[in-house]
Amino acid sequence: MRVLTKVSLIAAAVISLSACQKEPAAPVAPVLDTDAAKQSYAMGITVGKYLNSAVEEHKKLGLPLASETMIRGVQDTLGGKPALTDEEVQKIMTALDEQFRAKQAEAAKVKAEEAIAKGKTYLEENAKKAGVTVTESGLQYEVITAADGPKPKAEEKVRVKYKGTFIDGTEFDSTEKSNGGEPVEFMLNQVIKGWTEGVQLMGVGSKFKFTIPAALGYGDRDVGPIPANSTLLFEVELMGIVGEEAAAPAGDAAKK
Repeated sequence: MRVLTKVSLIAAAVISLSACQKEPAAPVAPVLDTDAAKQSYAMGITVGKYLNSAVEEHKKLGLPLASETMIRGVQDTLGGKPALTDEEVQKIMTALDEQFRAKQAEAAKVKAEEAIAKGKTYLEENAKKAGVTVTESGLQYEVITAADGPKPKAEEKVRVKYKGTFIDGTEFDSTEKSNGGEPVEFMLNQVIKGWTEGVQLMGVGSKFKFTIPAALGYGDRDVGPIPANSTLLFEVELMGIVGEEAAAPAGDAAKK
């Protein structure tokens, strides 16, 4: 069965309401003196906000919707006299859904191509900088603070502080923001490939800067605030290997 967008579901819901709701649309100045009135009006606001958002989303993709005609459709349906049959509505909304998905896919493709191109340029330029090492996988790293502590293995749990940014410098995550400045712990083989490879190069007490190609990051999928095909930058401080008894030696920057 075809899965319709929320716009289609709203349309279907409005049509179904006509079977039991024959009253005319609410007056311009609503009287909200009962719980039922408030609930009804609140439902109208909720639907209205969603439809307004849908209008904007469709407009951005080159699929303009006429708000006044949409409102007329709601009013006519609530009044029991829609100008289209259920079958006609289904056909129209199915076609709109298909157009919307096609436009979304087209926009996503353009966005992906732009991200890949920008990432490629950044990686090429960054690789030329002094102090940057490029591994066989394409991971790039710089040693900010060196340390001679033990290096973790992929199957071990590590304790780190970090800051993640996009290539334009925008920060999307950090232990400072998400964990109150405290380090976090995780299994090294349960994170993105760039982290698994990169952190194994670090000695406890060191701090590295990693430039991670999308292929070693989140690839072609959106993850939270991170768009698909993003090249990511991480500053990582390895505080310890969970289970290791030895304290982290002081890094070069901390030595006197």
